[in-house]
Amino acid sequence: APQRISPQNGAVPGERGKQDKSVKRGNWGNQIEFVLTSVGYAVGLGNVWRFPYLCYRNGGGAFMFPYFIMLVFCGIPLFFMELSFGQFASQGCLGVWRVSPMFKGVGYGMMVVSTYIGIYYNVVICIAFYYFFVSMTRVLPWTYCSNAWNTPDCVGVLDGNLSSHAAVNLTHLLNATQKRTSPSKEYWRRYVLNLSDDIGNLGEVRLPLLGCLGVSWVVVFLCLIKGVKSSGKVVYFTATFPYVVLTILFVRGITLEGALTGIMYYLTPQWDKILDAKVWGDAASQIFYSLGCAWGGLITMASYNKFHNNCYRDSIIISITNCATSVYAGFVIFSILGFMANHLGVDISKVADHGPGLAFVAYPEALTLLPISPLWSILFFFMLILLGLGTQFCLLETLVTAIVDEVGNEWIIRRKTFVTLGVAVAGFLLGIPLTTQAGIYWLLLMDNYAASFSLVIISCIMCVAIMYIYGHRNYFKDIEMMLGFPPPFFFQICWRFISPAIIFFILVFTVIQYRPISYNDYVYPTWAISIGFLMALSSVICIPIYAIYKVCRSEGDTLLERLKNATKASKDWGPALPEHRSGRYAPAFSPSTESHLEVQPLHPEKAQSEAAAASPVQGSNGLAHSQDSRL
Repeated sequence: APQRISPQNGAVPGERGKQDKSVKRGNWGNQIEFVLTSVGYAVGLGNVWRFPYLCYRNGGGAFMFPYFIMLVFCGIPLFFMELSFGQFASQGCLGVWRVSPMFKGVGYGMMVVSTYIGIYYNVVICIAFYYFFVSMTRVLPWTYCSNAWNTPDCVGVLDGNLSSHAAVNLTHLLNATQKRTSPSKEYWRRYVLNLSDDIGNLGEVRLPLLGCLGVSWVVVFLCLIKGVKSSGKVVYFTATFPYVVLTILFVRGITLEGALTGIMYYLTPQWDKILDAKVWGDAASQIFYSLGCAWGGLITMASYNKFHNNCYRDSIIISITNCATSVYAGFVIFSILGFMANHLGVDISKVADHGPGLAFVAYPEALTLLPISPLWSILFFFMLILLGLGTQFCLLETLVTAIVDEVGNEWIIRRKTFVTLGVAVAGFLLGIPLTTQAGIYWLLLMDNYAASFSLVIISCIMCVAIMYIYGHRNYFKDIEMMLGFPPPFFFQICWRFISPAIIFFILVFTVIQYRPISYNDYVYPTWAISIGFLMALSSVICIPIYAIYKVCRSEGDTLLERLKNATKASKDWGPALPEHRSGRYAPAFSPSTESHLEVQPLHPEKAQSEAAAASPVQGSNGLAHSQDSRL
């Protein structure tokens, strides 16, 4: 819709050209805000609770090798592709598909995935909030076994009967370890969740969790009340402070006895595992999910960049920061787990865990062994809250931006805050079932199905659509026009061949490795797994449905003509602001006000591209455009 934009933009094109900004949509205050937001988005809970465990399970230091190979060949290229895609068009995950309207279903799929993740991610944040609040006591509530919710099996690491390290007590402890349940596990299952016996048995809503869910949605809404203008300021704190906390916990952790055994366990390479396909599959999928590819968030965040921002540099900085954080978090986790295993006299594999079990059971229990344990607990949960919020901001902004850009009129742009409020309220209401007694079952079901292989399919189709349907030459020219240089040769090869192949490998691997989900000893019933598959399908099904709809609505007598018209880039594809629409994107009839104020040397090219616009030959456009990018 260039007509809609141009009167407003055309008013002061001289100044606008200097600013390189979109007054209408808004921009980041500066480049640091974008990088910090993207780091906050990519670095999430998975870096703390999934990567260290995967690393220890898949051969320690040997896992780093496939991990970094996948980062270089799949992670960074996909990251760069999504950032450049969003930045070039300055549109959210729906608007960018003007590039090939038939594939707009991919954008809808991204929105569906972001909706699912946004619902359950905030529930995890709310549990972290709950633990954060209850940690503000003299003695952590999960330290001893003397509470109303404990069972006779409960054996605390600090209970009186174990304080004297007599041999008898040690053997008693080792025998008890087999069926021992820790006070932190009982606190988590029997008090915080008050876990029911079945996913269908919802029981009652846990009011403390519901209150914390309200708190976390209010926090997310307030931070996004002015869109990227307000969240850009918040990330100065939320994206940097977790590193302060990680460093404090790291220093505390490595000074404990037994910490070195834990870290050795985490890092010792078992080279025989490198030949195992599962290790490579885990590495690829961890990179893929960790960077947040195909969630729509990267496209959305980049769409608020200035047009000529160097997103190539940004994508490398952010991807490497994300992976370095994962590795660093492993030291923090394993140093304290090593200390706890040493204290209990057991192997680390007995205490190592992942997912919610690590964050809410194993790690909090280890913290009770430290002097001034409430302080470390408050710090740890505060870090989890910040890590979660960074991702949650972007998930919500993705949905809001997609809605606002899609409607796209003045009225909704002025009322963007109300759209944000509406999405936040809906997210809160949809999250309520996850705070019931069966909530954790539903949460893990969503985590395992709603956002697993559907992301892989979405990403694969996105690669194919941009590289093969829109055409890699066109895309490389677009990037050259935006950055001043074409994408490096390595990235061209990755985008066209290597990354899609790796994504396809992840997909095949996920299907082969598929095991029905279980939680501890509880096996999910068939109907629940069917719901899981329906959630996964609901995002992918958008793609064929929209494609069929688009082909039916396109002009053309034969199916082939219709397909051609449906995949052809629409007229308003290209840079959002008129002053960036040069070369192939130059308007055929530019408004007179603009052409007077424009820099003189652009005129011959304008004429050339007008001639080109009349004839469908593309060579001359390319020529005009490469001269243009050097201007």
